[in-house]
Amino acid sequence: MPPKAPKKTPELLEAGKKLYDVNCLPCHGEKGDGNGPVGQALVPKPRDFAKDPFKQGSKPVQVFTSITAGVKDTPMVGYPQLSEEERWALTYHVLELVPKANKGAKAKAKGGTKANAKAEPATPPATTP
Repeated sequence: MPPKAPKKTPELLEAGKKLYDVNCLPCHGEKGDGNGPVGQALVPKPRDFAKDPFKQGSKPVQVFTSITAGVKDTPMVGYPQLSEEERWALTYHVLELVPKANKGAKAKAKGGTKANAKAEPATPPATTP
């Protein structure tokens, strides 16, 4: 049976941010874009919360499980040494980053091609002899 999620509170979110800055930021980056100083060298690259789906699901209990056990076949290690409350705090903070990152992605998308526009092949770059 999965652990029961505690109520999300401002205090839990603040604790999650502090834990994220120490444990997650080096790989996932300050904004959760996967561009942390360590993450740039990892293969596969850490998840970009703006674009990449959670490999084990995006429900709080699924993110909690990823934080606890890590993600197989990726550099994402588990953090079972953190208390359950700390892992929930991290879970809620990570999930708070998703909408912020997605808002940025939507803002960028406004200037692009319409979703129903016909795709055209790209012109290959000119080659030099």
